[in-house]
Amino acid sequence: MADRKRVAVVVGSTRPARICGGIAAWARDALGEGSDLAYDLVDLADLALPFLDEPVKAALQQYEHEHTRAWSGLVQGYDGFVFVFPQYNWGYPGVLKNALDYLYREWRDRPASLLTYGTRGGDKAAEQFIGVLHGLHMRVLDTHVEAVITDQDVDENWQLRDLDRTLHPNRALLRRIDREMTEALG
Repeated sequence: MADRKRVAVVVGSTRPARICGGIAAWARDALGEGSDLAYDLVDLADLALPFLDEPVKAALQQYEHEHTRAWSGLVQGYDGFVFVFPQYNWGYPGVLKNALDYLYREWRDRPASLLTYGTRGGDKAAEQFIGVLHGLHMRVLDTHVEAVITDQDVDENWQLRDLDRTLHPNRALLRRIDREMTEALG
């Protein structure tokens, strides 16, 4: 259905051997179950944005580099966003902050939620990130997910042993996010 509103599920970590892509894909599938919205993965690793290299502030939208124009066009193609990322040292990944900082007006008034994860769920990263979303004038949904992933959930290569079993307790929250996103985009 071409008329469906589109929501990007952003893979917010580029770390080698990351688990973020699998978590984001799982979340995309859970969000999309029976939804009127179309959820797509947007992987920051695929974009390979360099460290912010635009000479003027993003609010002016005077982009000098093709990678910025491409990122702007991609973001403008979505109606809402669900950001998925780990908590690193009580914060969120720098690559995600970099991607946000490239743009400004493109984020304005777009509804957003997040799924953080870590041994304590990612509440510290979520708190910081929500502050940034407010600074970008995004409409932060009431519901977000803080998924607890313990050392017992990962194998010797730091990969999730059973993605569905680990994340299943968060499925109801993702369904609520879909309802809130649908309402915000209605």
